[in-house]
Amino acid sequence: MAIRKIREEGDPILSKVCRPVEKMNLRTKILIQDMFETMYNAYGVGLAGPQVGVLRRLCVIDVDGEHPYVFINPEIIEQSGEQTGEEGCLSIPGMCALVTRPEHVKVRALDLKMEPFELEADGLLARACCHEFDHLDGIMYPSRALEPIHPVDQEGEADAEAEAAEEEKL
Repeated sequence: MAIRKIREEGDPILSKVCRPVEKMNLRTKILIQDMFETMYNAYGVGLAGPQVGVLRRLCVIDVDGEHPYVFINPEIIEQSGEQTGEEGCLSIPGMCALVTRPEHVKVRALDLKMEPFELEADGLLARACCHEFDHLDGIMYPSRALEPIHPVDQEGEADAEAEAAEEEKL
């Protein structure tokens, strides 16, 4: 396995639509292993093919470090509810923005054996599915953001300053 270079915003590959995966072969299996290793190394929760320079409809997700998912040729077949929260991306390091996504999604995809499966996801897993599947269509989260992207710790610093000011008042 190997850690692959994560393509960053501005790389033209990130704006391209990916082609379907037609069959599972050794090369694709190695790619998927490399994607997991790359994602974990970068402390991410998801990684899509184009983020490592491969225009194929596949992504890996693991939001809790215990449930790794491989999605090949995924599609969202149902969605409901709404959640708004900070979202970041390994292809835009150190930045985030508020993004509204469905609270619940039902996904259809192929697994490592190229067998179809369905998954129902809520919360962070639903957000990660939407985010990574967008990558497969050349869409990055800033185009869905409710505000301009900003440094990840910008709000944390503002919150800390506000808390310090409140403590001084006491």
